[in-house]
Amino acid sequence: MTNPGRPCDLAKQSYEALADFRYALRRFLAFSEQAAAAAGLTPQQYQALLAIKGARERDTLAIGDIAERLMVRHHTAVELVDRLQRNGFVARRRDKSDARRVTVKLSAKAERTMNGLAAAHLQELKGIRPVLEQLLGQFDSPYDEARRRPAPRALRKD
Repeated sequence: MTNPGRPCDLAKQSYEALADFRYALRRFLAFSEQAAAAAGLTPQQYQALLAIKGARERDTLAIGDIAERLMVRHHTAVELVDRLQRNGFVARRRDKSDARRVTVKLSAKAERTMNGLAAAHLQELKGIRPVLEQLLGQFDSPYDEARRRPAPRALRKD
């Protein structure tokens, strides 16, 4: 990571590209929040379920791992898992190799919910992929004026 206090001579187009990229990400996050709400979940609950479902090479995740993936404190992850468990989305299990460790597994209800949400999210990502690729392409060489492109049509107000 670069030093944020270090002066840098970026062209106006670089700031425009950063702003457009941030806007595209925010639009996707807004879509995600709405899709989660439509499925009866808060955004954080959806993120927790996604972290569990997306755990590499396993079908459970420890509460500490959920906290790390969601960038929250351990006790916040515990409360989140409590609510998910009360609503029938997850089950807790003691780790067989370490009784102090609690793992969390998705329920059949969560699996069904996640299937629908994942399909909707993938469809949304496919739709904004060209915009994201164009925006990311602007970051290849921030000082190379020849590679500058106008904002993607989907983000322009004209």
